[in-house]
Amino acid sequence: MTVRTTSSLRLALSKLFGKVGTRAAVFGVIAIAFALAAGLIGAALPVQVGFELGQNSVDSLLQIIATAMLTATTFSITAMVTAYSSAATNGTPRATQLLVADPTSQNSLSTFVGAFVFAMVGIIALSTGYYTEQGRIILFLGTLIIIAIVVVTLMRWIAHLAQFGRMADIIDRVERAASDSLTAYAERPTLGARPLETIPAGTHPVAADEIGYVVHIDIERLQRIATKQRMKIFILADPGRTAEPGQPLCRASKPLDDDTVAAIRNTFSIAAHRTYDQDPRIGIIALGEIGTRALSPATNDPGTAIEVIAALHRVFTRALRTERSSDLDFDRVYLTAPHLESLVDDAFRPLARDGAAMIEVQIRLQKTLAALAVTAPQRRHVFRTSSTDALRRARAAMNRSDYRALRTAITETGNRSQS
Repeated sequence: MTVRTTSSLRLALSKLFGKVGTRAAVFGVIAIAFALAAGLIGAALPVQVGFELGQNSVDSLLQIIATAMLTATTFSITAMVTAYSSAATNGTPRATQLLVADPTSQNSLSTFVGAFVFAMVGIIALSTGYYTEQGRIILFLGTLIIIAIVVVTLMRWIAHLAQFGRMADIIDRVERAASDSLTAYAERPTLGARPLETIPAGTHPVAADEIGYVVHIDIERLQRIATKQRMKIFILADPGRTAEPGQPLCRASKPLDDDTVAAIRNTFSIAAHRTYDQDPRIGIIALGEIGTRALSPATNDPGTAIEVIAALHRVFTRALRTERSSDLDFDRVYLTAPHLESLVDDAFRPLARDGAAMIEVQIRLQKTLAALAVTAPQRRHVFRTSSTDALRRARAAMNRSDYRALRTAITETGNRSQS
């Protein structure tokens, strides 16, 4: 998965163009260029168009577009903010960044902004006499193209709003992000570096200089630095870990000058909030948060918790079935692979705790853990440990009849898996 070893520059560009403001600005610049180019193209045409094309009505069309697009933009922003608020309130705040990065909503809003800018520039240029008769014809044709684009975008946006920000949509988005990240780690647990088992004595730390979360590591750049300095680098703060001044991000096998320390430190991207790019745990944690919020007394929605368990089942199944790559791209960099035990705990322990008294949730949880144990028989003990913990919590919280029914369901599940 090449996305896991994205360079810092490409990551910064991806984040920049992933923002709705940047995309809207780009669409606006294109719209301005389109509107002004109509005058230049019209003036440069060697042939004069002598028939009536309706170009005298272009001013009215631009007025309509400007008014309609201002309304559509306002409506779109309101719908997006409402969806973000719904995701944070009913799901988890960790899902908001996935909605913000939604390409359909960003393209729709940017299209409406671009059409509005095109109309405004066209109206101003017409009032100043910028266009020749030929230019007005080109502007009229361009306006028809803009109208067609807006109509198609508006239809797609209306259809998209039917699901955007709903609970099922939130779960699906978090599931995809969690599955992509965890599958990438299943394929390359150390992101192409050597597995870190022990750190030799006498290594030299490179500490962070700010507080936050490690969200991305440019391992390719670390490899270049280590090769140039003829040393080895042992990463201590993998993506998702906290960083603070004085806490080592990594350790080097030789003493380093200030410039090399600064270069190594710059390969670690630190932010105030965790992201899904290289962090295999945040998606799992977010799904668990959605499930536990659904199980809160104020919500009392076990159906959503069961959907979350099903999503976790798919995420882990896909990762467990992914073949591990033997490629070693960065032989001078060492990184610890994520532990399946901690990932399973992050996923299922909150649901086992908050849904301990709900038999329908516990039955689905036990069936899921049993199915995962069958999927990865060599790691069966991890899922059995989680199952035992959930069963212990259920025994303490349930009444006797519900607990007996749960034990019966577990026995039946075990018999089916052995047959």
